[in-house]
Amino acid sequence: MNIVVCIKQVPDSAAKVMVEGGQVTWGEAPLVMNPWDEYAVEAALTQGEALGADVVALSVGGESAKEALKTALAMGASEAILISDPALDQADSQATARVLAAAIKKIGEVDLAFFGRQAIDGDMGVTAVQTARVLGWPALTLVAVVQSVSQATIRVERALDEGRQVVESKLPAVVSVGKDIGEPRYPSFMGIRKASRAVIPAWTLGDLGMAAPQSVVSWPEVSNPPARQVTTEMISGSTPQETAEILADKILAEKVL
Repeated sequence: MNIVVCIKQVPDSAAKVMVEGGQVTWGEAPLVMNPWDEYAVEAALTQGEALGADVVALSVGGESAKEALKTALAMGASEAILISDPALDQADSQATARVLAAAIKKIGEVDLAFFGRQAIDGDMGVTAVQTARVLGWPALTLVAVVQSVSQATIRVERALDEGRQVVESKLPAVVSVGKDIGEPRYPSFMGIRKASRAVIPAWTLGDLGMAAPQSVVSWPEVSNPPARQVTTEMISGSTPQETAEILADKILAEKVL
């Protein structure tokens, strides 16, 4: 059995994203593994330890995405693979899903593919189910607990707004997890050393035996949102009641209510 965990490299959550010259930039902020994907790595490693399975970290991106893959290796993943091709520079989630599905098939004997709930840059949250659709596998989303995994089935608990839902599915399956799955482990010192020396293979679309998938979503133009002018006015009165009346008049005058 092989377990795959799909991860993405994104700007640090503290980065200030803006548009310069028609291009999105985050300045000097570092690129990191998508925080939601850290939970997916944790879930994959936990199941890998329980089932005696290898865990393969998989990512689509440029050369810098190897750093995110090395984080997965430092956490305990057995192997890491980068899919990098200039034809994927503008790939949307649907195109990315087709590439991930092809890579999962190439790895072979994969019974579980873990994803984080969503990426913090695009916030789409659809790549997991799109990948499952391409593979023809069941998609188990919003998973909070993996209750059991056998040779043929998986049983999970999903966290919904209305409560918890227990679902059982046949394998192979795609599993998308949230924070309830468990706190991601810290990389060990030995894991960090191993990851620093790791040679991560980079597969192209040619290696996957496929042409560039067509994206259906594009961003022909991006711009910064209009700047908002904010002014501050301190309101005071001789009594709390007078202050409240002045405030109420201001609110009505500005048509807030």
